[in-house]
Amino acid sequence: MNVLPFAQADSRWLKLTTEARAWLEGPLGGLLQAEGQRLLNEELARYFGGYLVHYGPSAQPPQGATQIKCSVALGAPLPGVDIACDEHSWPLGEHAADVVVLDHGLDFSLSPHGLLREAARSVRPGGHLLIVGINPWSAWGMRHLFARDALAEARCISHGRVSDWLRLLGFSLEKRQFGCYRPPLSSTAWQARLQAMERWGRRIQAPGGGFYLLVARKMVIGLRPVRPARREPMGKLLPLPVAKVSRRDAEP
Repeated sequence: MNVLPFAQADSRWLKLTTEARAWLEGPLGGLLQAEGQRLLNEELARYFGGYLVHYGPSAQPPQGATQIKCSVALGAPLPGVDIACDEHSWPLGEHAADVVVLDHGLDFSLSPHGLLREAARSVRPGGHLLIVGINPWSAWGMRHLFARDALAEARCISHGRVSDWLRLLGFSLEKRQFGCYRPPLSSTAWQARLQAMERWGRRIQAPGGGFYLLVARKMVIGLRPVRPARREPMGKLLPLPVAKVSRRDAEP
């Protein structure tokens, strides 16, 4: 794993990431983040390996990967980030990580395609890419259209579109889950009253959750079997005409 010096960061990207982090630490974004962390921790407990890479505006990466030796947080030069780097230029070798987590990274990105390609490149064959994104077909996605906070800057890319991108990058979708069924209310009192909605939505996995979690595996490219060369059918052997020689002709 290479650690390269961090180039001059894009001011728009720094501003977007800083505002997104502050929103995720607030009362409204904190609800979405807490539910996402819970689901991520449950999923990450299944994996093991050498390296996990986390990318996203959150200052608190998930802690559920207890069977992975080393976890590294990439992102903007903010507290809690281990390696500062541009979103489309990670200082990692190809196939360097067993698991890569994009925790709302695509939501708050200047170039989602570039970020996803960089994350996909870093996953080893057979490894996993986990993506948490805001569900546009939810109350949170609707609020995004009228918000005046950092949520207004979120891209809210649908899980179907992200799934298509993953297939093009050589990944197979293994799992899709939803979470945070409570509406985006800033009041913590109302959030507590509507706690039952989380249990109901989690049990039936309704597609109206505020965020989705996609789990994709990088497909292993196997060796193509060498087919034996095709043998063209041989024609039938025909007897050659033989001249008849009489014994009289044969005598000198």
